[in-house]
Amino acid sequence: MSVDAGAMTIPINRLIVAVKVLAALLGFSAIVTEIATLVSVRHFVAANFFSFFTVESNALAVVSLLLSSFVAVAGGISARLEFFRGAVTLFMTTTILIFIVLLSRLPASELTAVPWDNTVLHYIMPLVIIIDWLMVNRRQPIEFRRALLWLAFPLLYLSYSLIRGPIVGWYPYPFMDASAHGYSRVILTSLIIAVVLTGLTAVISRAPAWMPGRHAVAR
Repeated sequence: MSVDAGAMTIPINRLIVAVKVLAALLGFSAIVTEIATLVSVRHFVAANFFSFFTVESNALAVVSLLLSSFVAVAGGISARLEFFRGAVTLFMTTTILIFIVLLSRLPASELTAVPWDNTVLHYIMPLVIIIDWLMVNRRQPIEFRRALLWLAFPLLYLSYSLIRGPIVGWYPYPFMDASAHGYSRVILTSLIIAVVLTGLTAVISRAPAWMPGRHAVAR
């Protein structure tokens, strides 16, 4: 008994969309739960909360998953959305790597107000975005020179954090705290991160070319 591949396409697409929407809702609920918990204990400072790269990248991840779901349902193709998805993949890969290498040994209370949010924002959502980029709706790799534009956001974020930190006396992450570690160490750490992000950009932009059935570079 044979199975029509075309008949399987619609249910599979619907399943993928459903998973992406559920993941987006999970990420959104984690952010909202953090806000609600911090407000309830009177520790919520909006300017500080939204200065975490984790919060910003996860918010963009929610948008990416929802937009790509809507486009998938509509049956359309958007080169701009693909470029945006690639950028979000870089940001979320940065989130999970920085957390594992530099932040995972910190007490959980310093990372998130609710323990399960830590798992969602630092592990589950980044992995969902990475898998989504590699396996779902991938058609063309993105030219590396164009993908370098993705680095603008992390670099602006770093500049913002280092300028704002001494002004308000608060840094979102310990490794950014120049008052504690000195500017030379912070700059060295930042340069290492910049080099790693450049390498990640090259890998993420070209990854679609390594997957089966992919095509020429998107410009």
